[in-house]
Amino acid sequence: MDYLILIICGIILVETTFLVFKKHAPMRAGKRKIFVDTSVLIDGRIVNVARTGFIDGDLIIPKSVLRELQLLADGKDAEKRLRARAGLDNVSELERVIEVNTEIMDDGDDYKKVDDALLKYAREYNGTVLTLDYNLIKVAEAEKLSTLNLNDLALSIKTDFKAGERAKVKITEKGSGKGQGVGHLENGAMVVVENAARKVGKEVLVEFERLHETSAGRIIFARLARGKH
Repeated sequence: MDYLILIICGIILVETTFLVFKKHAPMRAGKRKIFVDTSVLIDGRIVNVARTGFIDGDLIIPKSVLRELQLLADGKDAEKRLRARAGLDNVSELERVIEVNTEIMDDGDDYKKVDDALLKYAREYNGTVLTLDYNLIKVAEAEKLSTLNLNDLALSIKTDFKAGERAKVKITEKGSGKGQGVGHLENGAMVVVENAARKVGKEVLVEFERLHETSAGRIIFARLARGKH
């Protein structure tokens, strides 16, 4: 009987040790580690991409990225506040996506600059940086680190653009050209609208004219459509 009790206690000890190790393990071994930056979370398309099941690794979100989002969400710039809060919501959505494993990585206060932290972890874990930040991509490439850019993915699977299509766009700022207003579609594409500089803060109906796409993003040029603005 005593021998049986010892065996049972041994089994319980092994299982307990395994559970404690699993709880405190920093990351799962085996799969590629994809370190997600602030720009991707704000953009939001990563949630839908994750749901497709095409992501072949674990999404790792360092707490330094969450801190950066929190700072923006508490800032004075109204538009940045809204985008940062949407980014925090997207973190919660990613954690609920069952098709991919998303982990929050506690990286302490070692790095005040988030880009430096992401590059460090990509080197340390032989991982990949997932970002929309053009400058971060260039630095990573210079250091021979792997990167993923959602804009490149969108370019590779984009459908043909049709001039004359219409959509409602909220003009958020003035453009660089005379009289231009700038807004964004739900998929993150920038829309430059002629003669819309005076429409900042308003939602307008636009008609698409032409599309310009690069790895840095998509820009749609449009004009105010006839009808109710």
